[in-house]
Amino acid sequence: MSALQLNRGGMDTDAELSDYWWERVKYYARLAIERVGYGVNVVKELLSTLRSDERWEMMLEFEDACPDKFAQLVTDAPQWTEWMV
Repeated sequence: MSALQLNRGGMDTDAELSDYWWERVKYYARLAIERVGYGVNVVKELLSTLRSDERWEMMLEFEDACPDKFAQLVTDAPQWTEWMV
C-alpha cells in the first residue's frame, strides 16, 4: 500500500474538513472519468486546477472507479505522471 493510499481522506485532521476534501477528490475523479473521451488535454486541464495531493488522490480514485478508462488515459498519455507535480 502506498503512502498516498494510507493518507486517503486528506491532509486535514479535522473530520469535517477531511470528509469535504475526500468528497472533492471523488467529484474531480468523476469529472475526469467523464472527460477522458474528450481527450487527454481536457483531463490535464482539470488536473491543473487541483493541488498536488488532490491530483494524486484523484488519479487513485479514477483508477479504482473506472480501470478501463484509466487504462485508456495511460495509453493515450503515458507521460501523465509529469502532470502531477
